[in-house]
Amino acid sequence: MIFHESETVELKTIVVEDIKKEIIAFANCEGGKLYIGVRDDGTVLGLDDPDGVALQVSNMVRDAIKPDLTMFLHYETLTVDGKKIVAVDIQQGTERPYYIAKKGLRPEGVYVRQGYSSVPAANTAIRRMIKETDGDHFEEMRSLEQNLTFERAGKEFADRNINFGPVQMKTLGIMTRDGVYTNLGLLLSDQCVHTIKAAVFEGTDQNQFKDRREFSGSLFRQMDDVYDFIDFHNQIHSSFEKLRRIDRRDYPEAAVREALLNLLVHREYSFRASSFISMYMDRLEFTSIGGLVSGVTLKDVTMGISVCRNAKLANVFYRLELIEAYGTGILKIMNAYEGTGLTPQIETSDNAFKIILPNLNAETGQKEPDDTKFKNGTEEEKVIALAKERGIITRKEIEALLDIGQTTCGRLLRKMIENGLIVQAGRGKSTHYCLPK
Repeated sequence: MIFHESETVELKTIVVEDIKKEIIAFANCEGGKLYIGVRDDGTVLGLDDPDGVALQVSNMVRDAIKPDLTMFLHYETLTVDGKKIVAVDIQQGTERPYYIAKKGLRPEGVYVRQGYSSVPAANTAIRRMIKETDGDHFEEMRSLEQNLTFERAGKEFADRNINFGPVQMKTLGIMTRDGVYTNLGLLLSDQCVHTIKAAVFEGTDQNQFKDRREFSGSLFRQMDDVYDFIDFHNQIHSSFEKLRRIDRRDYPEAAVREALLNLLVHREYSFRASSFISMYMDRLEFTSIGGLVSGVTLKDVTMGISVCRNAKLANVFYRLELIEAYGTGILKIMNAYEGTGLTPQIETSDNAFKIILPNLNAETGQKEPDDTKFKNGTEEEKVIALAKERGIITRKEIEALLDIGQTTCGRLLRKMIENGLIVQAGRGKSTHYCLPK
């Protein structure tokens, strides 16, 4: 029997660490054979303990390679020229890419066969193998990043008294049955690579910014941070009917909430581009990547028909009572504007979906274009007026004045401090605020 190394044959004299790379490379490509006890030039040296060598390789494969590859390997002891060698037959695996467990789904952990050598796989090759074996559903595919943490997600589940351990992660699709994180896990993790960009503009175009931010981290963190950003800029305007005072926000909170959740749950995450939220004087726009799901029309959407692009992500949000089981989000947005004389608009293209919320107060002429000029009766003006009257004011006094909670008051004060409208003094219980000198 004559031995030559090739694309499907590898020769080793003894068991070394590099054998893992050869086995992974064969399993990720067209398969191959590994002969142990034979030199690179084909000289048969033989083995003293072939059964021990086979067991050593088997243990190495079981402990150091993921996913489980043991069922695709066959061991055989051969006698050549009176000497015993071990032949390991490696078939192409069905859960490619295979990788060194300690290295993860990165080029330094994934190997492929190239000529007579086993070399690190490029990221594009890794993604292609994942797509071939996992299918086209982004959230179900294995994540390239496996060093994930779930501090923010864990808090979200804990707040609702829902367990969030490995068993629940596997049930929800955050990790596979073998303990490998999926792209759904990546989205909910603190390492999520997708972001939302939000901006507030002067007037009705994008000529001049008033404020802009980019939000990252777990989708749960983005959800809360983006809502707080919009909530801060969602101003209250007052009008009177005889002796009755009527307060109305620029945008109904229910509509903002549903539009934001729609942007998070239904976007196409296989694209790395950011989602956008743009606030103008007369409208608020939510633009998510990915058009309508194939077979669904815009009329279907407005009628309440929902075909979810990310079913497992939607299921997580449903379990946390953030969304309802059926496609009621768009209907809730429309209902929030009922009786106002204004109607939200939806625009779609092949690669984008946009919800446009009209500003309920835009036509009253009450909205000033400058943050340092305040409308009659706005929260900022009330705080400034109180500070002028009393010299110093406390958070409790502001909460009572505006009839708002501690969290909302904190956001308001931080923004006013950032804009130089008030200054903070004191610490702890003696913290107070006053106008800048």
